[in-house]
Amino acid sequence: MRRPVTGEVHVAYGQIYVQSDPDSANPGLSEAFAGQHGGLCGAAVPGALWLSTGLHTGNVGFVVEVYDEEPALDRVWEDVVEVSFHPVSERTGLVQWAGEAVWDLDLARTDYRVRYCARGMDEGRRLDTRVSGEPQADSYLLQFWPAPPRPNRVIRQTSGIAAYWHRYARELPPPPAPEQRAETERLARQAAERAAEERRLHHRRWEWGGRLPSEGLHGVGGNVRGLLRFDSDLVHALDAADPEARRAVAQLAAHRACEAAGSADVPWVAQALTALTRRRPLPPPFDDSGRMWETLRSDPQVPRRSVREAVPPERPPYRPPASPAAAGWTTLPAAESGGDRPTRPGLGRALGTLVPTGSAGRSAPPNAGLGQGAAVVVHASGKPRGPRRISQPHFALPAVLAAEPAPLRAALDAVWHAVNTYGEHYPELLVEIRSACAEQVGEHADLPSCRGASGYGASSSGSIEPE
Repeated sequence: MRRPVTGEVHVAYGQIYVQSDPDSANPGLSEAFAGQHGGLCGAAVPGALWLSTGLHTGNVGFVVEVYDEEPALDRVWEDVVEVSFHPVSERTGLVQWAGEAVWDLDLARTDYRVRYCARGMDEGRRLDTRVSGEPQADSYLLQFWPAPPRPNRVIRQTSGIAAYWHRYARELPPPPAPEQRAETERLARQAAERAAEERRLHHRRWEWGGRLPSEGLHGVGGNVRGLLRFDSDLVHALDAADPEARRAVAQLAAHRACEAAGSADVPWVAQALTALTRRRPLPPPFDDSGRMWETLRSDPQVPRRSVREAVPPERPPYRPPASPAAAGWTTLPAAESGGDRPTRPGLGRALGTLVPTGSAGRSAPPNAGLGQGAAVVVHASGKPRGPRRISQPHFALPAVLAAEPAPLRAALDAVWHAVNTYGEHYPELLVEIRSACAEQVGEHADLPSCRGASGYGASSSGSIEPE
């Protein structure tokens, strides 16, 4: 006989485990005891044992013994159960809650009979939490010896808490057969993958104003996400428009931005706007961004206009969709398995646990709650602040530069810069831009079209005078 564990071990939530599968987390309570007569040593999941204690939190006396043949039963033990166990790997250990400590039991991969003996369980239950300096309330003996599999059984029952756990185990449905377990886990993985994809698409729809973007729109880059915050319908309308309409919108936005900034009549800016209209390369200084900014800084003809910055409309926080309930045996994700038990760090993948339908709604035993999912609300971070004043010319010139690349990005970026140039008056600009998109895509958010706008160079209806 050898004793790989002797002395005291720490328990939490009245639990400690034997684990031999390095690729799995501990089973859930209902899964570990499904179909058993005894409720102190759960052995329904291959390669794992769930050991219940009377004490909720603190140190208990604990000894593990390994024999070559069945040992005699000492009458000192008040509650005794037996189960069969077969390690599924070469490494089997006694594992504290949350993997805080592990003791190697050095068990061969063969069939064992396991006897779990307890003394003082009711005293431990009444004490609930044992702190340093208090006398030991309950103690346990876990014995292994080679033996062929046999049904689990209760050999001795004395304490009230052991009787409670035995009743709990007997009320559980039979555990799923290996084939059923494999199929349930396969279906659970598929359902989890589908749910993850649905959550991803749900969040993407929310990001993009209630509809999924096209691949081209999703990958367009630039300032598309900034413009989404101001007018997602317009973003999708521009995506649905033809290239000519997009170019016209980009040119319109560039003209309106320069008019709002008071720089449309500055000669070198006017030359650039004319080049845009005639689809010619932008003249100096727009061919060199550094020189453009220096010209803007040094030219006294450029008005120094400012406006309070544009603030997009508020929108409700994102709320993920609720997960539908499953029927029969189902798998709870590891984050929910066992209520407030976290996933054990470094001791196997978090695979979740199988539970019978309705477990979350039934009266849960002490120290074992099944986690209930809750909606998560995603809020923006940071301290709120009031609108700042921004320099309109510094946003207007990038609108001119933005109007040159590929039509979709040109339209989106030019409108975004124009919105920022208009600042707090941006709704006036968007009304005009939306009216330029009035016939071709009527199925998209009441924006019937995004045809090419004309005559924008002569109109000054979007012009804004400084305060």
